[in-house]
Amino acid sequence: MKSLFDKSSRESLIQRMQKLDAQTPPKWGKFNSGQMLAHLSDSLRMAQGKLSVAPRISPLRIWPINSLIIYWMPFPKGAPTAPELISRPAGSIDQERSDLAGLIEEFSARSSQTDWPEHPAFGRLNAQDWSVLAYKHIDHHLTQFGA
Repeated sequence: MKSLFDKSSRESLIQRMQKLDAQTPPKWGKFNSGQMLAHLSDSLRMAQGKLSVAPRISPLRIWPINSLIIYWMPFPKGAPTAPELISRPAGSIDQERSDLAGLIEEFSARSSQTDWPEHPAFGRLNAQDWSVLAYKHIDHHLTQFGA
């Protein structure tokens, strides 16, 4: 299963990010490419406990629903997100791309960490859950922009 703890999966995501420029149009949704990269960076900051996001009441917190979505189901297009993950203005596309690549590498270095923050929608996750979810989230948004 692809995850941010797998080197080839990380490298593939970073290569795909290089295909984006400021004018790359989305296939769906409201983000432009810079906003999407900023959103992904903020989601990795949240995963590493660097950005606080308010928890939500959600059926996604219930096992096996959370495991089905993390490991088996594709992400839906247009799903709502936490306001904290879309609130900051995006920088330049080059800066956002560089920030996200750095955060992907930082995340991967935490594979042995046992104390992960609670996900606002999915609740308590272990390292592997976070890694697969983060990979799927990034993959989903890169696909949104044809990368």
